[in-house]
Amino acid sequence: MNHDIDELMHVVVPATYKKWVRQLRGGKAHRPSGRPRTPRATRELVLRMATENLRWGYRRIVGELKKLGIRIGATTIRDILKREGHLPEPQKATKKLPIPWTTFVHAHLETIVSCDFFTKRVFTLGGIRRAHVLVFIHLGSRKVFCSPSTYHPDSKWIMQQARNASMWMEDEGIKPRFLIRDRDRKYPDEFDTFWRPDVRCIRIPPKAPKANSFVESFVSSTRRETLNHFICFSRGQLDYIIDIWLRHYHECRPHRGVGRDNTVLDEAFVPQTESRVRCRSDLGGILKSYYREAA
Repeated sequence: MNHDIDELMHVVVPATYKKWVRQLRGGKAHRPSGRPRTPRATRELVLRMATENLRWGYRRIVGELKKLGIRIGATTIRDILKREGHLPEPQKATKKLPIPWTTFVHAHLETIVSCDFFTKRVFTLGGIRRAHVLVFIHLGSRKVFCSPSTYHPDSKWIMQQARNASMWMEDEGIKPRFLIRDRDRKYPDEFDTFWRPDVRCIRIPPKAPKANSFVESFVSSTRRETLNHFICFSRGQLDYIIDIWLRHYHECRPHRGVGRDNTVLDEAFVPQTESRVRCRSDLGGILKSYYREAA
């Protein structure tokens, strides 16, 4: 029996329409043609490996996925990387592939020291003056050295603080290989020379404070937690405030960035929940920390 619909079919051939009828009557389900799409989780894992390891090619990723029990063709990985704008063979694209700044910093935390200046207004009998402080911070441990303040940060003073910071690093067991600083004109030419050849000085790009974010974060914390609460009338007062703040910063203040809380616990440590919690305050209550009273 011929279908009357055959004479009306203009979009598809009659055989296709009849196949649809069979499917509606419970025939075989329609199967999409072509190869099955790579699972989303696998595609995301490929892109993650390519992003976190810029020197890996698609063949290297194939081997890493096999270790995880994921079997996928090299051509498929190459196509995934191309679609997302990654180079399938980055080591062949350029002779020297630049490493992202964040990756470089986090890979060398233990051997990097950053430095920067910050200022504080001081009200004197001769008028308002601006005191300068030079800060050095070890990125791995977050230990900080702050220079005494000065109204005249000339080259002689800066070089003396560089020598003081070098002795401080030696006492703390810090052995830097890189020193990150901005392009402030206060640094004399001999500043970089002083650290050579053991330490390489890296100047961040102009107007890029995020490239020196660790010391910028410390300066921000110093202002927010201490200096913004005080009006200074002398350099001696400013130095005293900074000294108290540094003691609090090193001994009492938790540092989330390095996953520590400044407390050394041995294996036999048992938390005390019955003893009374005491508050230690400094600078008139501006800085506070809490501890448990000894039993």
